[in-house]
Amino acid sequence: MPVNGAIIGVDLDGVCADFYGRMREITAEWFERDVDELPIEVSHGLEEWGVAGEEQYQSLHRFAVTQRALFETMPIIPGARKYLRLLSDEGARIRIITHRLYIHHFHRESISQTVDWLDTHAIPYWDLCFMKDKAGVGADIYVEDTPANIHALRARGLYTICFVNSTNIDLDPPRASSWAEVYELVHHHLD
Repeated sequence: MPVNGAIIGVDLDGVCADFYGRMREITAEWFERDVDELPIEVSHGLEEWGVAGEEQYQSLHRFAVTQRALFETMPIIPGARKYLRLLSDEGARIRIITHRLYIHHFHRESISQTVDWLDTHAIPYWDLCFMKDKAGVGADIYVEDTPANIHALRARGLYTICFVNSTNIDLDPPRASSWAEVYELVHHHLD
């Protein structure tokens, strides 16, 4: 299948937006610690920063979104705009897939911040899906960083590129540590 017409399902946090970088700043503020005290390399639950369990994570996450506009203020991951634009210009259909609605009672803010971030950073996309089961969107290729999502997608036989960060260091290829590598892997798979 050529790039033209391919549907590429792209995660946001940790793939296009620097979720861990911005959360590190907010977590330092939350715990009233110097940001340099928090390690850059973390696991999925942020235990390395002192986050103790799911309930505390949800409180921190709620604060980050509602009080610090997390989804609107994350820096873009270098290359995301450039290579998504190239793929879009080549005829790929970019489908953003994110599970940002997993904590109740502030969905409007989460959605609004997401759309504003995408527009501010000029990320090309045709579809915006807020859902946990990312396989349900029917993409030809997925770009994802969360280990559980990668395992679930690959278990269904779906070609999934692991966008590398400290939460997924033990996952098998295909892996990409930059958007240039994602672009090459997409072309290699479709050619």
